[in-house]
Amino acid sequence: MKNILLILLCVFGIHSNLHAQNNPLINTPSLSPDGKIMAFNYMGDIWTVTTSGENLKRLTIHNAYDTNPIWSTNGKVIAFQSNRFGNNDIFTIPSNGGTPTRITFHSANDQITDFTSENNIIFTTVRNFVQIEREPEIQSVSANGGTPFRILNALGFDAKLSPNRKFIAFTRGTCRIEREAYKGPANRDIWLYDIKNDKYNQLTTFKGQDLAPNWANNNTIYFQSARSGKYNIHKITIDDLGKKDGTVSQLTFLKDMGLFSFNISKNGRDIVFVSGDKVWLLNAITKKITPINITINSDYRLDPIERKTYTSDASEMVVSPNGKYRIMVIRGEIFIAENDAEKSRSINISNSAYKDYDVTWLNNSTVIFVSDRNGVNNIYAVTSNDPTNKNLYTTLKRTIIRLTNNKEGNTNPVLSPNKKLIAYNQGYGKLIIASISKEGKISNEKILLNGWDTPSNIAWSPDSKWITYNLSDLYFNEEIYIHKADNSQKPVNISMHPKSDIGAIWSKDGSKIAFSSNRNNGDHDIWFVWLKKEDWEKTQQDWDEIADKNKDEKESKKKDNKTKNNVKDVTIDFENIYERQQQVTSYTGGEYLDAISKDGKTFYYTTGNSGRGNPDIESDLYQINWEGKEKKKLTSSNSKPVVVSLNSEEDYIYYLSKGKSFRIKLASDKKEDLPFKAVVKINYKEESNQIFEEAWQVINNRFYDPNYHGQNWRKLKNIYKPLALKASTRTDFKNIFNKMLGQINASHMGMYRGEKRETVQEESTGILGVEFTPKNKQLQVSNVTPNTASDRNISKLYKGDIITSVNGEKVSVSENIYKHLTNTDNEKVILGVISNGKEKEIIIRPKSSSKTDNYNAWVKERKRLTKKYSNGRLGYIHIQGMNWTSFERFERELTAAGLGKEGIVIDVRYNGGGWTTDYLMAVLNVKQHAYTIPRGAAQDLKKEHEKFKNYYPYSERLPLAALVKPSIALCNQNSYSNAEIFSHAYKELEIGKLIGTPTFGAVISTGGHNLIDGSYVRVPFRGWYIKSSGKNMDFTPATPDIIIYNNLDDRAKGKDSQLKKAVEELLKQV
Repeated sequence: MKNILLILLCVFGIHSNLHAQNNPLINTPSLSPDGKIMAFNYMGDIWTVTTSGENLKRLTIHNAYDTNPIWSTNGKVIAFQSNRFGNNDIFTIPSNGGTPTRITFHSANDQITDFTSENNIIFTTVRNFVQIEREPEIQSVSANGGTPFRILNALGFDAKLSPNRKFIAFTRGTCRIEREAYKGPANRDIWLYDIKNDKYNQLTTFKGQDLAPNWANNNTIYFQSARSGKYNIHKITIDDLGKKDGTVSQLTFLKDMGLFSFNISKNGRDIVFVSGDKVWLLNAITKKITPINITINSDYRLDPIERKTYTSDASEMVVSPNGKYRIMVIRGEIFIAENDAEKSRSINISNSAYKDYDVTWLNNSTVIFVSDRNGVNNIYAVTSNDPTNKNLYTTLKRTIIRLTNNKEGNTNPVLSPNKKLIAYNQGYGKLIIASISKEGKISNEKILLNGWDTPSNIAWSPDSKWITYNLSDLYFNEEIYIHKADNSQKPVNISMHPKSDIGAIWSKDGSKIAFSSNRNNGDHDIWFVWLKKEDWEKTQQDWDEIADKNKDEKESKKKDNKTKNNVKDVTIDFENIYERQQQVTSYTGGEYLDAISKDGKTFYYTTGNSGRGNPDIESDLYQINWEGKEKKKLTSSNSKPVVVSLNSEEDYIYYLSKGKSFRIKLASDKKEDLPFKAVVKINYKEESNQIFEEAWQVINNRFYDPNYHGQNWRKLKNIYKPLALKASTRTDFKNIFNKMLGQINASHMGMYRGEKRETVQEESTGILGVEFTPKNKQLQVSNVTPNTASDRNISKLYKGDIITSVNGEKVSVSENIYKHLTNTDNEKVILGVISNGKEKEIIIRPKSSSKTDNYNAWVKERKRLTKKYSNGRLGYIHIQGMNWTSFERFERELTAAGLGKEGIVIDVRYNGGGWTTDYLMAVLNVKQHAYTIPRGAAQDLKKEHEKFKNYYPYSERLPLAALVKPSIALCNQNSYSNAEIFSHAYKELEIGKLIGTPTFGAVISTGGHNLIDGSYVRVPFRGWYIKSSGKNMDFTPATPDIIIYNNLDDRAKGKDSQLKKAVEELLKQV
C-alpha cells in the first residue's frame, strides 16, 4: 500500500508540474511606482508579480480579454482595458485585488495610455471628433468615474502627460506596429503638445517607426524605435520649452527579436521590457539589465480540450453514389450522416486536430479527402476496416490511408465519372492526372500543366477523356480550357473573352459546356458552348422535332436496362468553338452555374453576391432551361445556397444553406431539412499548431515575392512558432503570428477574426452626435455634427446647451452620460436640457453610429473651404473609397459639385483603397474630338457654331461620365492601396498636379485564405510596379508635385492647408 501511495503521489506531482508555465508569454508589463511589482496580461487576465518573480497574484478572472494594465501614481489602483461588454472599455481594480470598477461606457474601443498624478486616465478612442482620419482622438476621464472629454485638437496614439503637467507626448502615424522595418510617409513619430502655449512640436524625424513615449522625468522621454533595425528602447531629452535637446541615444540592443513593449516606473529609473517570452528589468541609470523569471502554476482559463456539438457550420457536402448518405466537413472534420429528415446522427470518420477537406466519394464505401495531418496537404482515403461490414456509416472500424506523399502538396481531387482517373492540383501551378484503383491506389501520375496560376474548377467530360478548368493569363483574365486527359492534345480556349469566365460544367449528354461569365458590365451570367457544330446549327424547329422524338423514346429507354450505363464518347468540333457560345441568363446581381441535368436541358444556378454595381439581390437557387426560359425559383428568403449538387438519380438537388444541409425533391419542389448533430473534439493546442502551419504555408506558397522581401521565411517560422504555441489565448497567438508577418514588411497582411471562445455581453451606445466640454461641473455642448440625432429639427441641440439628464437620470462631469445612453440607439430618449438659460426636455432618438454623419460633415466642410478659398470658382469632390458606391457618388458629384465651376479639386486623402482607379482614369482621360449643336440652340450655325466648341453629348456616347475641365488631385500619407494607384496614375498620365504629402506606400494585390477556426490570413499575391521607373509601389509612395503638410490642429481651427494650396494651384490653370 505504501508503494502504491508513493507511486500515486509521484504521478500526481508530475501531473501538477505539467500545468506550470515557465517564462510564459506575457503582454504589456507595467511597473508599480516604486518599481518593485509588475502588472501584466496573461491568459487574458491581469496579474501581478514582484520583479524578483515572487508573490504571483491573479487580479482578474473573466471570460473577456483584460489587458494593458497601468498603475496609479500612489500604486493603490491599476487601470486596464477589457472587452467585457463587446468592445474595449476602461476599468480599475485595487492593486491588491478586488472587484473591478467600470470607468468608460461607450461602444467605441477605448485604449488606456496613462494614469496621471491628478488621478485621471488618458485614453484613445474614436467617438465624436474623428471624422475620416485613421488616428484616434485623445480623451481623459477621472479614475473615480464620470464623463470623458477630449483634451487635444490633434489625433494620435500613446498619449502621456509629463510629470510637471506641461506637455503631452504622443505618437502620430498609422503604419501598423508589426511592420518593424517600414520606412515611409505613414511611419510613427513622437510628438509633443505644449499645453500652455497650445503648440505642437515633432520630436523625432526618423523615417522608420518611433512610438510609445514614456516620461522618466520632466526632460527625459524613453520610446520604442526601430532605428537600429530591431525595436529597442531609446532616449530623447527636451529643454524646458519642449524642444529637442541633444541626440537620440539607445538603451537596449536587442538583435534577434525586437522589443514587444516596455514601461517605466514613476520613479523614473526602473524599466521593464519584454521581447518574445523574455522579460527584463533595466536600471536606466546604471544600465544594468536583470531577467525577470516567472513561473505560473494556474488553472486553465478555458478548457484546453472541448467537445462542441454542431448543428450548422458545414462547409462541404457530397452525396454518396447510392444516395443514402452524405459526407460533410465541419471545422476541418469529416462527418457521415444518413439522408433522412428524421435522423441527425452524424459520425466523425476523420478524427484529427488537423484540416480535412476537399471530400469526394470514390465509391459507396470509400471517401477521398485532403488533409494536412502530416504537415503538407496530401490525398487520403477513409474506408471500413471491418471485412464483415464495409458500410462507412455503420462500421465501428475505419482506417485512413495516405494515397499521395508529395512535398509540394496535393489538393482539389476530382474523380472522373468512370472512377478510374483522378485530377488534382500539385503545389501552386501543377495540374496532375493519375490513375486510381477501386481501392484508392494512385499511379501513373502525369503533369498536364505547370505554370504560375492554379487551374481551378476542374470538371470531367462524361466519357472521362477530357477535363475543363479555368486558368488566368498575366492580364488576369480567366478563360475556360478543354484539355485531353491523356495530354495528347494542347488545351483549347473555348471562352475567348477579355472578361472572366469560370466554373465550367459538362452536360452529361455531351452536348454542352456551360460556365459563368462577367462579360456584361461585370455581372456574372450563364453561358454555354455547343461542342458539336451540328447542334449549333440546329433551328428552333429542329429542336422541337427532337423533343417530340425523345418523348416517344422515353418509355423504351426505361425498359432497356442494357443502355442505361452506356456512355458515348464525347464529340468535339474544335474549329472556332468559341464562336458557338450562347447566353442563358442576363439578370442583375449575378448567376453562378451549379449543375446541369443529365439531358443537358435544365441548368441549376445560384444568384447574388456579384456585380461591381452592388445590386441588392437575394441569394437563392433557381432552375432554367438551356434556352433561358421556364425559370423557376427553388429556394427563397435569401437562403444563400452553396455546394449545390444533384444526386445520381437526379430526383433530389442537395445544398448547404447557412451551414445547414437541405435537399429539394425536384418532382414536387418539396424542401427537406437534413439535420445533423456533429460532435467535434477540439484540442486547441493541436489546432493552434495546425493553424500556424497552414497559415505559414499559405504565405510560403502565395506571397508574391519568392524571396519574401529579403527575409528567411523558414527561419522566421522557427523563431516565432514556439512563441505562438506558447500563447495562452488565441488573441495572443494571432498577435505573435502577425509580428512574424510584420518581419516581411509588406502591406495588406495579417491574421484576423477567428472563434471567440469568451462569452461577453454586447452593448451599444446611443449616439447623439455631439461633443461636450465641462462647464461648472456640467456638460456643455461644444459641437453638433450635421445630420446626427442632435441636428434634427424635432430634437435639435445647439452649441452652448447644457445636458442635465437622460431619462430622468442626472448626468454631469462626475456622472458618465454614456452610461445612461447604453442600448438606447434607435430608441426615444428624454434629455434634460438648459438652453439659453431655460430648462426644457427634448425627446431624441439616438443613432447606432455617427460614422457616415462624421464623414459627410468632413466633406461638407471641405466644400465650404473650397468655395471660400476659390471665391466660388472651383468645385470639390472627395472619393471616400475605391469602390462602386464611391465611384457612383463621384460621377454624381461631377455635376453636383462641378456645375458652373471652372475646375475640380479631386481629393483621395484618407481613401483606404479598392479597385476603381481605372474607371476614374477613364473618366479623367476623355478627349473631346468633336462638338454638337442641336436645333434651337443657334440661330445661324455658320456664325455661331464656334460658341459650342466645349459641348459634346458625353452621357449619351460614353459608358461612364467624363471630366474635361481642369482638375487637381490631393493625397496624403493615409491614401492607401488603390488610392495610391490613382495618385500615381494621375501624375504619370499628366492629368494635373498632385498636391499634399506622399502616400502610404502600400500597393499590392491581396487575397486571403480561411482557416479551420474561422480566422482568415491575408496574403499579397501580386506586386505592382510603376511603369516609367520600374519601382515597387509597395515601397514607393506617390510623391506630390507640391508637398505640403496640414497643421495638426488645422481641422479644429477650420483650416485645411493642403486644400488651400491645391485651390491656389488650380486657379493658376483656369
